[in-house]
This record gives sequence, C-alpha cells and structure tokens, in this order.
Amino acid sequence: MSIPPPPGPQGQYPQGPYAPQWGHPLAPYPRPAPVSGLAVAAFVLGVLCFLPAVGLVLGLVALARIRRRGERGKGFAVAGCVLSSVGLALWTLTLSTGAAGDFWDGFRDAARGGGTAYSLEKGQCFTTPSGSLQGVTYDVDEVPCAREHDGEVFASFDLPDGSYPGDGEITRAADDRCYALQDAYAMDRWALPTDVDVYYLTPTAASWRTGDREITCLFGNTDERGTLTGSLRNDGARFDADQHTYLLAEGYLNRAMDEVPAAEAVEDDLAGYRTWAGQVSEALRGEVAMLDGHEWPAGAERPVAALTDDLRSAQEEWGLAAKAADLDAYYEHYGKGYDLVVADSTVTARKALGLATTPPDYEGGEGGGDDPGVEV
Repeated sequence: MSIPPPPGPQGQYPQGPYAPQWGHPLAPYPRPAPVSGLAVAAFVLGVLCFLPAVGLVLGLVALARIRRRGERGKGFAVAGCVLSSVGLALWTLTLSTGAAGDFWDGFRDAARGGGTAYSLEKGQCFTTPSGSLQGVTYDVDEVPCAREHDGEVFASFDLPDGSYPGDGEITRAADDRCYALQDAYAMDRWALPTDVDVYYLTPTAASWRTGDREITCLFGNTDERGTLTGSLRNDGARFDADQHTYLLAEGYLNRAMDEVPAAEAVEDDLAGYRTWAGQVSEALRGEVAMLDGHEWPAGAERPVAALTDDLRSAQEEWGLAAKAADLDAYYEHYGKGYDLVVADSTVTARKALGLATTPPDYEGGEGGGDDPGVEV
C-alpha cells in the first residue's frame, strides 16, 4: 500500500516534479500590449463617415498614446485619420453646395411615397389604424370618400424653417390657419353635418428634424369613434353666381365667429370678449355691404333685403357689446346681437337662393373636442 506524501500548506498536495515551491506562485505568461480603444473608435467613425471631425481627433490622440504607452493599433489609428479626413472634406463640400438639403428633401419625398400621414393631399379621404383623430399617427390608408372614413383633407401649409417651435406654438398656428382655410374647400358651412369639425395633422419634434414643416387641415367627426361618409367638398365651382356672392358675404361673419376667445366664461376675459364683439360688428358691416351691392334675382330680393335689415341691427348690438362697461351690459347686447344673426331671416334668404337651411352651432366655438390635433 502506497503512502501519500505529507500535505502542503492548506492541506494541498504537490503535483509531481513540476509543482511550484510553496509560497512562490508560478510567474504569469507574458501578455501582449493592449489594442488602443481610441484607435478602434477612430477607425469605426472613419469607415462610417459619421462625425468625421471626431474621428480625426480620436485618431490623432490614439497615435500619441500608442507611442507613449506602447499600445497596439497604430494601423487602426492611421486608417481612422485618413478616412475621417476624407469624410470631413466630403461633408464640407456637401454643406457648401446644398447637397445636404437635397438629401433630406429626398428622404422626405420618399416618406411621402404612400402609406404615411405625409402622403395626404387636398381632397383625399383616409382611415387611421386607431380610428381616432387624436394622439400620434404615422400610417394612414387612403380610401374613396364615398366609403366610410376618419378624415378628409381640405388644405395644407408649411411652417417657416428654424428650430422646433414647440407643441403649443404649432397648435396655435394650425388652429388659426386651418379654420381660416376651410371656407375655400367647404364654402357653405351650413351644408356641413353638425357632427363635423376641423382637425389637423402636425409635425412632431422628431419629424421636424427630418425637414417636416407641413400642417394638414382636415374634417373629422366630433365623436372620437365616429366616421364620415361622402365628400364634404362644396367649393365655389359648385354654386351659381348668386349663391357664390351670398356665401362670400356670409364668410365675413363665419371667420369672425371663429375668433371667439379661449376663455369659456365672459367674466374670465371680459376685455377679450369685448374685442371679439368688435370684430363681429365689423364683419357684419362687411357682410351687409356685399349683400347690398349685389343685384339679386326676383325670388330672393325681398328675403335678402329682410336679412340685411336684421344684420344691420345685429351689427349695432355687437358694437355696443364691444363698448360694454360691465358684464350685464355685455350680456344684454351680446344676446340681442346673437339672436339677430341666427334669426329666421337668414334661413328664409338661404331657402330662396337654394342653399342649406340648417344653421351651424356658433355657440359651440372652435374645435369640437378637447384636442383637434394629430401629430405625425
């Protein structure tokens, strides 16, 4: 029977003739010098032509550190410097010739190719994946307006270049312009269904960085899950000369009504409501002048004359509301003026001219919902 050798320190046994002396560990194998991380980073940036100025700086710093510390990777550092220098020269040439702008324009045009919110044009109808015109959307499906749809585009416009103005500023611009542009597409607001209002697609901070400046104005259902069927387009080409003149005159009042102050109660912004009343008064003055200046057909002459009488009286009442010294005086003249602009004489004149006879809800104000904007 063999007897094992006595144990070494900590109860371990030497392992044959190559066992180390206790207390003297084996010397490690010699290790190669590390590769410079800066050199690798410079090479990667040079190959990708991404941030070429940074790649050049990293390459030069890497070369200095390699000489000082004996690191490996000189080839990576030299290649990174060369490639970054070429990339920097190309970037400089691109910016000086405007090629960068052409690139982003091409990118945006490609995005507009179809299936995205960017591809929508005036007169098109569409559906969204969520069936809602609130929140953020990128994909839309164009459908014939005769089919059920979520929105119908009636106008678009571009915001000026510059830094992203912020969600609030973009919403204000969309509100102001879209409500003003709707009459060119749907000239007779009385012909719009009562559950239809103005919405819009706006740029996001991310799409702004790719050159997106477009706001798309559209009609949608005020019920978040409601839909539309059939086109709402009724522009000037669809009316005769008398109808067209009447609608142009009525447009003065429509646009003034759109400017109602944001405050829900007059007592919260009496000054703002007085200013608005003055705008309505001036709009009525313009409407009366246009109606008086047109020669109406025999069947519509008397109804239009009766309407202008009411509008003159309404113009006076709104003017007095604009000068009201207190809330009671404002409400008194506002009430009289409002009743006169929605009087039966308007319906009678419209009926005589063959126009829609269901009045819009002026008291509903703008928007029809909490958030008429959709970001794209």
